[in-house]
Amino acid sequence: MPRGSSPTLRKRRLVSELRRLREAADLTIEEVGERLECSASKISRIETGRVGVTPRDVRDMLAAYGADRATVDELVQLAREARRKAWWDEFGDIAPGRYVGYEADAESVRAYQGLMVPGLLQCESYTRALIRDVRPDAAPAEVDRRVELRKARQALLLEDDPLRLHVVVDEAALRRLVGGREVMAEQLRRLDEVEKLPNVTLQVASFEAGGHAAMDGPFVILAFPEQLDPDVVYIESTRSDVYLEQPSDVARYSHMFARLCAESLDPAASSALVGRVARELA
Repeated sequence: MPRGSSPTLRKRRLVSELRRLREAADLTIEEVGERLECSASKISRIETGRVGVTPRDVRDMLAAYGADRATVDELVQLAREARRKAWWDEFGDIAPGRYVGYEADAESVRAYQGLMVPGLLQCESYTRALIRDVRPDAAPAEVDRRVELRKARQALLLEDDPLRLHVVVDEAALRRLVGGREVMAEQLRRLDEVEKLPNVTLQVASFEAGGHAAMDGPFVILAFPEQLDPDVVYIESTRSDVYLEQPSDVARYSHMFARLCAESLDPAASSALVGRVARELA
């Protein structure tokens, strides 16, 4: 599937345009709810992407906004496309489908991870060990599905038009013995292999460098090929997933990532550190 064509990104474009048109019509969410005889919370959930939006919803909302016929036709079609199934929908019960969809559509990803190896770079044994640690009650079938999903996501790095990935990993993630020494040795070999891909850049924030710009926690910045789709910052937590789309927030995290890269080992030195940790394990 071409980048930028998945239902997830279509939905993002749709709700962004619906919000823009409502504001252009100088209507509040409450006023729209009154006109459409529905709750204001429904309009809010539509505009924030928390619920799906039907073609009929789109027609009703655009009628209230006084949109022209061409705009109505375009956005109704976008609503139909946004409701189509994607391959990751079958994993909706175990993963944030919105994030997986964004990742599948992204042209590039910049990410920082402090406590573990990022999912796109994990080997299977490390993934399984990590799931057992984080979700000790997970049934074997669920573990298998989570591994399957991670492998499907990792395939993005090997496509004809691959995802460009720039990752900064804290040295702690390399030294933490997830799954034991053998598993970590395999994981470090995996890092050595994947960092040789032309579309992958790996840097390590070393212990010797001391504090750094991203010590508040991990984050991901996703960039898309179309100008219609601005960058988004994703922050995962145990309680909820946070998506930051305001230009000021994206700029702040982009600046943070640039500082982090400058403070971390360069790719060659990072590769050498990965090799050194691997030899220590052996």
